[in-house]
Order: sequence, then C-alpha cells, then structure tokens
Amino acid sequence: MEHVLSIFRNSLKTPEVRSKILFTAGIFVVFRIFAHIPVPGVNVEQLRNLFAQNQFLGLLDIFSGGTLANFSIMALGLNPYINASIILQLLTIIFPKLEQLSKEGEEGRQKINQYTRYLTVPLSIIQAFGMYALLRSQNIISVLVPIDLLAFIVTMTAGTALLMWFGELITEKGVGNGISLLIFAGIVGRLPVVFGQTVSTLTAENIINILTFSGMGIAVIASIVVINEATRQITVYYAKRVRGNKIYGGQSTHLPLRLNQAGVIPIIFAVSLILLPSLIGNYLTASPNPLLKNFAFSLVSMFNPSGLLYNSLYFLLVVGFTYFYTAVIFNPKKIAEEIQKYGGFIPGIRPGTPTSSYLNYILTRITLAGAIFLGLIAIFPTVTRLFANVQNLVLGGTGILIVVSVVLETIKAIEAQIVMRSYETFTK
Repeated sequence: MEHVLSIFRNSLKTPEVRSKILFTAGIFVVFRIFAHIPVPGVNVEQLRNLFAQNQFLGLLDIFSGGTLANFSIMALGLNPYINASIILQLLTIIFPKLEQLSKEGEEGRQKINQYTRYLTVPLSIIQAFGMYALLRSQNIISVLVPIDLLAFIVTMTAGTALLMWFGELITEKGVGNGISLLIFAGIVGRLPVVFGQTVSTLTAENIINILTFSGMGIAVIASIVVINEATRQITVYYAKRVRGNKIYGGQSTHLPLRLNQAGVIPIIFAVSLILLPSLIGNYLTASPNPLLKNFAFSLVSMFNPSGLLYNSLYFLLVVGFTYFYTAVIFNPKKIAEEIQKYGGFIPGIRPGTPTSSYLNYILTRITLAGAIFLGLIAIFPTVTRLFANVQNLVLGGTGILIVVSVVLETIKAIEAQIVMRSYETFTK
C-alpha cells in the first residue's frame, strides 16, 4: 500500500505524468456525461423496470456502467469493438497474411488496429438493430418508420465509435490502456447506484448478509491480485560465446510464465455464448406463435443466471476458452526457437523440440489452475447469492476481475512513466 501511495505522490510531482492523469480523468468525465444522454423514442422508465425485474438484463446493465438502463447513445458500449478484436485475433490464426502482419512490430499492430476499427462499424450496426428488435418485442419502443430506424441505428453506432475514439485518445495521450480504462470507468460508475439500491432495502436481518458479502468481496479481490501477479519462473542459461577479443553470454535469466496468461478474455468469450440463448428467448417471448413462445419461455428458464445448467456450462466454457486463448497468445515452439537462436538452454532440457515440449507441459499444468480460478470468478455472483443472500448488490466476478486487473496495470504504467522521466532527467 505504501508503494502505491509513493507512486501516486511521485506521479503528481512529475508534470508530464500529472498532465496525462488529468487528461485521462477529463475523458472519464466526458464519458459519464454522454452515458446519461438517452436515445430518443425509448421509454426509459419502462426500460428500467424491465431491467429491475430481469436478472440477466440487470447483470448486463452493471457491466455496461448503467448505459443500458439509461439507454444512452453509448448503450452498446465497447462490446462491438471487443468482439471485433476477438474476431481479428481468431483470423490471425487462420490467415497467414494476418499472422505475418502481427509480427511486423508497431506498424503491423497499427494496421490490425485499423482493421479492428473498420470491423467495429458493421458489428455495431448489427447489434443496434438487434437491440431495437429486443426492445420492440418487449413493447418498450414503438415501431419505427425506416428513417427513424436509420437514425436510431446511426446514433447507437456513432456512440460506439465515439467511445472507441475516447479509448484511443487515452492510450495515446493519457496513461494506461484506454479501452480497458473506459470499461473500468463504466463498472465503477455504476457501483454507487447499486450500493444505493442495497442500502435502501437494508434491514436488521440482511446487514449480516451485507457484511458476509463484503468479506467475500475482499477475499476475491485479494485472490485476483495474487493470481494476476503469480508466475512460474523458468531458468534459462546462455552459453559463453567468443567473438574477437570479447566473450558474450555466460549469464542466466528467467522466463516468466504467468498463471493467468489469458486475462479476462476467456470470460468475455464464454459470456458471449452463454448469454445467446437468453437473448434469443427474450426476443421470442413476444412471438404470436404458441410453439415459439413456449420454446422461448423454456429457453429463458433453462438459462437462468441462477440455474445449475447456466453456471455449469459457463464454468466449463471459461475453462475451455482459457486453454484456447493461452494457446493463441503463447507459442512454446516459437519461444523454444528464440531461446536456441541466442544460445540459451533450460538446465536438464535439450534445446529445440524437447524445450518446446517442456514449456508446453509446464504451461498446461499452470493454466489448469488459472482456468479453474477464472471459472470460479465467472460464477461468483451466484455463489454470493447462495451464501450471502444479497440480491441487489451484485457485481459480477468478471467486473471485479476487470477492475482489479486494470488498477494493477495502470499502476504499473504510471510507475513506468515515472521511471522513464527520472531516467531522462538523469541522462541530461
């Protein structure tokens, strides 16, 4: 804690870092203002009642930072951008040209980011139309004539584009990853509302439940910090090499393998799939066809966020996607080739294929622990309702994971900025 406070004090003393922090805070303020500008033609009061009665929609609202319940111009949030990023990452595995582009350093990453922005626009249009269809099926919005429907879709797409621009501004001129910080700001911005709803319903009986929930929340936050920072250090030695009159190498270093290589991405993958049946069911409940209507109600009932089927599938999907995404971002064969290229070796392991097999063996074992942890975090809301019996104060484990992870990464980014400025001062 003292280390974090010292970083904060030093950041305020460094003019350039202080200006970056103030710029980021200013973008946060603008974002929260836009988050309260509603889209015309939507019955906001009826929409809030629907969100209050539907646990599935309520969880989505908390994750979006309240923009869904207000149905602001940013109601789609950054979901289209995140989905576009995931699609591009998957396409990188399939298409060799994209894979080659990802290896071209900063220029290649900029091109992939540009493709991601292009893909975000059609995804935003599709999701905006889907949102209109869902609201229309619940009689929250009236049937729109083509020109009004076009305005509705353009407004929501523009909101996502504006939010994406805010994120890029923070990344370029602020501190930390802009997209992650905006998701963080949305979640944190919703907390006072949820907390106020909980306090308004406090009784002598559920005060103990609130205290139990608070204790569980602190334990979860502590465990997230431990898992995020946990690494398996693989010792790598480099052989001595003689070039001319100089000797190179002869040193040892460590290859850190993180327990949670995939971060929060597996949960985002899993939640996109597990929420799809509920989304389809909510849309079909207004169908005039009795068979479709009955099917919709059974679908919504089966995939109730408190149900055993929903949470079991959610847990298994998170574990599966953790292994999948770890395989995408960490290539043991490539790492083994790089180690061999520079004359390195792991003690007791031959260079080349044996090193790759050894790294894959270690990674598979530690990923299991990380995958199970992410799965438990994903179903954390259901666990809190079972043990603490708190219905209103529900912040998903995904939200907690994002908040804690973003705070840790931002602190590291600020510390790096301070160290860099101190080094520049020292070299002058």
